[in-house]
Order: sequence, then C-alpha cells, then structure tokens
Amino acid sequence: MTKIGAQAALDQLTGWQAVDGRDAIRKVFEFSDFNAAWGFMSRVAVKAEAMNHHPEWFNVWNKVDVTLTTHDAGGVTGLDVELAGFMDSISGL
Repeated sequence: MTKIGAQAALDQLTGWQAVDGRDAIRKVFEFSDFNAAWGFMSRVAVKAEAMNHHPEWFNVWNKVDVTLTTHDAGGVTGLDVELAGFMDSISGL
C-alpha cells in the first residue's frame, strides 16, 4: 500500500485531525451510551478484520478514540481513508 500522508487523507474526510508527531489521523466518536459505542466498535472490528487493517483505539463508556495509520507503510494510506470513511458512515453522528 502506498503512503499518501495525513493531509491528503484529511482532504477526503470530515472531522478527522492530524496526530502530532506522526503520520496518522485521529477522531473521537461520542455515542449516547456504552452499548452504542460497543456496537460501533463491533461493526468496525468486522470490517477491519476483513480488510486486515486494524485501528488503534481506546474506549471509555460512550467515547471511542480512534487513530489510524498503516504501520507497514510508515504512515497514512488509502486503507486508512477507507476505514475512516466506513466509521463515519456507520457512526450515525
């Protein structure tokens, strides 16, 4: 996978931001409760496994803090844009 860089990814996405000090993108999703956050994570997990591309994420109650980068490429690639777009499309936010 070819590295495109965080800025090129951000030009294609809404609500994502660059991560300081690394070629990565980040977004915090906030849901109504833990169940909604967990449901979101479950759906993303299925997609990520199918893509063989897994997010860095952290969950506390109704928030899911996601960082995307392609470790093998040393930065953001089209895989990250695809997964970010999927997350946005199912988040309901």
